[in-house]
Amino acid sequence: MQRFGTFSDRTSDRDPSERVGNTRKRKGVFFRTRSMSGPLAALSGLVLRFAVVGVGGVLVNTVTLFALYRWAHWPLLAASPVAVELAVVHNYLLNDRWTFAVSTPSLRRFLKFNVSVLGGLAVNVMAVWLLERLGIHLLLANGIGIAAAFAANFAASAGWVWGRQGR
Repeated sequence: MQRFGTFSDRTSDRDPSERVGNTRKRKGVFFRTRSMSGPLAALSGLVLRFAVVGVGGVLVNTVTLFALYRWAHWPLLAASPVAVELAVVHNYLLNDRWTFAVSTPSLRRFLKFNVSVLGGLAVNVMAVWLLERLGIHLLLANGIGIAAAFAANFAASAGWVWGRQGR
């Protein structure tokens, strides 16, 4: 009895040059035949992982804030910093292990990461304040401030927290 892996295996041409190992080479606009390599590819991978971790941190912050404020009835001024710090811990641990591939966390890097996050907060607040003063719509200014803070956080994390001196 003959086995077929997928529908496209059953219906595609049987040209062996279209196969790489066990899988078929993909063709077309959405499938590049040339892969990126070098320092730019590594940097883009780091930025993407850093952003994914950041999105996870936003979720941790939001869920924690909602749970502490709405369900546990904590005051907002107590619930918010706890939620933020829990998100910072989440982001540090995932960035340490996944983004920057360090095998063991360290208190020194964690403290440096906290400082870099505060720096990113300052960049965000200053950018939003300045852009809004210049007449840019608040939401656009906020988006630009978030992007600027992301860039500052990534630069500080890659260069200072997890850079050669940070390890």
